[in-house]
Amino acid sequence: MSNIIIKGLITIPLFFTDLFPNDLLSIGFWNAENLFDLVDDPFKNDDEFALGGRKNVDQKIYDLKIKNCSEVVSDLNVDILGLCEIENIKVLNDLNTAYPKRNYDIIHYDSPDNRGIDNALFYDKSRFSIVSSKAILNSLKNGSKTRDILYVAGKFQNSLLHIFINHWPSNYGGKEKAIPKRASTAKLIINEINRIRQNDKFAEIILLGDFNEDPDDLNMQMLENAGLHSLMKPLMGKQKIGTYVYRNKDYFYDQIVINKQLEDKQGLSIVSNSLYILDLPKYRQQEGNYSHYPFRFWAGNRLLGGYSDHLAIKITIKKN
Repeated sequence: MSNIIIKGLITIPLFFTDLFPNDLLSIGFWNAENLFDLVDDPFKNDDEFALGGRKNVDQKIYDLKIKNCSEVVSDLNVDILGLCEIENIKVLNDLNTAYPKRNYDIIHYDSPDNRGIDNALFYDKSRFSIVSSKAILNSLKNGSKTRDILYVAGKFQNSLLHIFINHWPSNYGGKEKAIPKRASTAKLIINEINRIRQNDKFAEIILLGDFNEDPDDLNMQMLENAGLHSLMKPLMGKQKIGTYVYRNKDYFYDQIVINKQLEDKQGLSIVSNSLYILDLPKYRQQEGNYSHYPFRFWAGNRLLGGYSDHLAIKITIKKN
């Protein structure tokens, strides 16, 4: 079934003295950390977040989750927003309603992921017009189910932009088992990109997502070998910079990846120094054993009442 409805750490101030607002398109991504509704879907492993589940979620907790998510969306304030770890169209509509400033249109497809989490796209139709969209089925070799890759093609100022929203297989169950799954996912998206290039060798392509790898990890290098470039790579190794923390180490699992056509002076291009990580103090824990970790909503079954275990990111594109 599909649903299509046609809303710091590193804070770089942007001064576009030679550009008008209509020449600029802001694009963001955020892992919303288990944005589930309260209904126990018998076809999904979602019961822990449902009424009567082990997290003891009720309407008040769900409303807080939506409120906090809308705060992130508001602070990020982008024309196009890729999202992952969302359960269904209901939570997307609730989030959109909670952030009335933009009244985004939504692109979403239900994926076969066992937990029922999907990728989605919010977009401001006054800024970006959709040409096509599809869910790219990610069939892993071992037969396990995972989330689709969301593909959207649209136009900004009459220039076509290809967008892929990713949430690659995590290390849950062991990193060594997960690496081949991500290798398969990387090959899948490279094949899709090659098909686009066969029809248009000058196609402008951007990948957004939680890749569950750093820019220099094995499967991200596969993308680089295919002519794609992670904008996060130059930030690696900098003190206390990242979008995710595990065992007190910063990672750049959330990335924006582009092809060389978005770095030239034709059609669309990335605005220099516009990469932004939404890293306001409220989005990190400020004390205790987990100081500096993203301030997440859940810690196991314990309600922290924060935002997510991932920080949001964005970039600005201009029309040449």
